[in-house]
Amino acid sequence: MEKIRISIVKYANSYPFVWGLKNSHIEDEAIIETDHPAVCASKLISGQVDIGLIPVISLPEVENYKIISDYCIGAHEKVKTVMLLSNSCFEAIRTVYLDYRSRSSVALARVLAKKMWKKELIWKETDEKFDFLNISENEAIVVIGNQCFEFEPHFSFGLDLAEEWKKYTGYPFVFACWASGRKIKREFLKRFNRALRLGLDNIDRVVEDFSSSSPMRGEALKKYLTHNIDYIFDEKKKEGMRLFMEMVKEL
Repeated sequence: MEKIRISIVKYANSYPFVWGLKNSHIEDEAIIETDHPAVCASKLISGQVDIGLIPVISLPEVENYKIISDYCIGAHEKVKTVMLLSNSCFEAIRTVYLDYRSRSSVALARVLAKKMWKKELIWKETDEKFDFLNISENEAIVVIGNQCFEFEPHFSFGLDLAEEWKKYTGYPFVFACWASGRKIKREFLKRFNRALRLGLDNIDRVVEDFSSSSPMRGEALKKYLTHNIDYIFDEKKKEGMRLFMEMVKEL
C-alpha cells in the first residue's frame, strides 16, 4: 500500500503535532517530512506531498484544496514567534526585509502596514544567505519561528504581529492549517486527527521530549505551547482567516 506523504512545519509551534504523529503509529501508513512553512506549501502545491500544514495564504494555490482538520496553528493574542524587529523606533522604519521561510506572516505584515499602521514601506525579499542580524538604521525584519527567540534579544524594538492583528480586528489569527489537494480516505483522516489530538493531550510529554532540542525549554516551552499557540480551528478563527484573505486580495 502506498504511504500518505505529509509535510509538517519544523518549528516549536508544531511540536505537539509532530509528537502525536510519531507516537500514534501513523508512520506505518505515512511518510512524515518536516519543513519550513513556505516549503510545506510548495510541496503541497506541486503534489510532492498529499497533506501539508501550510500557511493559509497559500491555500488558493493548491488545486482543489480541502481543509482536513479541526486543528491549526493559531494565536488569540501574542504568538511570540512572528515578529517585526528593528533597532530603530517604529516611526523611523522605512524598509522591511521579509523572512523567506514565511508566506502568511509576510502577508500579515503587509496587511497591517496598509490597514492598521497606514505606513508606506519598502519591502525586500530575503533568502537563506541573508544576515538578519546585520541591518541598518531605519530597517526592520519580519522573522518567524524559533529564530524569533534567537534574534529578538539583539534588537531594541519589536512588534508581535499576531497581537497587532488582534488589536486591529478583534479576531485571532490563523497562520497555518492542515490541507490536502486530493481525496484522502476518511478512515485515515480519522486516525490522522486522533494523532494530532494525542499530541495536544500530552503537552507535558511533548515538552519533555523536545526540550533538549528546542530554543525554549521546560516551563517556557510549555507556556508557549499552551498560552501563545492555540490549536483549535474554531469558528472565530475561521472568521478571522476569511477576513485576512479578503484583506490580502485588496493589496
